[in-house]
Amino acid sequence: MPKTSPTTRRGRLLRRGAALLVLLAVAGYLAVQYVTGGAHTPGCAVVSGSEDGARYEFTPEQAVNAATIAAVGTGRGLPERAVTIALATALQESALRNIDHGDRDSLGLFQQRPSQGWGTQKQIMDPTYAAGAFYEHLVKVPDYTRLPLTEAAQRVQRSGFPEAYAKHEPDAALLAAALTGRSAATLTCEGRPDTTPTEGTDRVRAALVRDFGRDALQSAAAEVGTGKASPTPSAEPSADGDGRTVVLPVTGDGRSGDGREAGERGWQLAHWAVANASRLHIQQVVYAGREWTAGNTDSRWRTSGAAGAPESGTGRDAVRITTTR
Repeated sequence: MPKTSPTTRRGRLLRRGAALLVLLAVAGYLAVQYVTGGAHTPGCAVVSGSEDGARYEFTPEQAVNAATIAAVGTGRGLPERAVTIALATALQESALRNIDHGDRDSLGLFQQRPSQGWGTQKQIMDPTYAAGAFYEHLVKVPDYTRLPLTEAAQRVQRSGFPEAYAKHEPDAALLAAALTGRSAATLTCEGRPDTTPTEGTDRVRAALVRDFGRDALQSAAAEVGTGKASPTPSAEPSADGDGRTVVLPVTGDGRSGDGREAGERGWQLAHWAVANASRLHIQQVVYAGREWTAGNTDSRWRTSGAAGAPESGTGRDAVRITTTR
């Protein structure tokens, strides 16, 4: 019987070792996918409310920033067109990512430059501040709501590529319709929620005030995080017995204090919560008889039970935001 040479034995050992490494790598990958609940990065999507098939997909990071931009705009009483212009600009400048670099000293969502008077580096890297600074310049543009989006954005940004904003208008319009609340139940996110212990409802309340501003929330009949009783008890957000749910009452009649339909304000708050689900560890959002729950395969808004449905005879509705902890 022929003897196996040392070279042959080493070759076999190397092949077996390589095969074992491949098997371990595959096993590790499958384990990670089992734990994280999927083979792809959790994402978000917004669809058209007019059933024309339009759809835009984006990441949770982009969703958080888009929701902030919309909240700051409506908090200032600005129209949906202003929010669309701001979102299209941020899509072009940073892809809705709060980046700490850019051309020369450009920073943040809108690539604003400290050297050009937009603020300090720290301020510009704050999405709420950056969005506010953009809107401050936008409202100074005469008839900006009637201008082509490219022209309105360019009057603010002074970009070297002014035509680039136009390509983002369809996606920005979809986002604006959902994030201002005009288009109901059209924004969803997927993926299992992070169960790391957090400050729970306190963190949600703080984020609401940061993005919308206290005055804007009070005008929508939602007094958040004041540390004192509301003059109108029914307007004060409460927590369920488990301490995990923030309840934001929304006036059911007529218009909210910012001049928009109250139902639009409710859907804006609900979509804002879904967009912030990963960052704020939100498990479920309920509004107007519909509910979104983190971790569902398709993350659709489904018909809910009694919770969150309009209260009989009161003319009121409430957005209910439940955290994981």
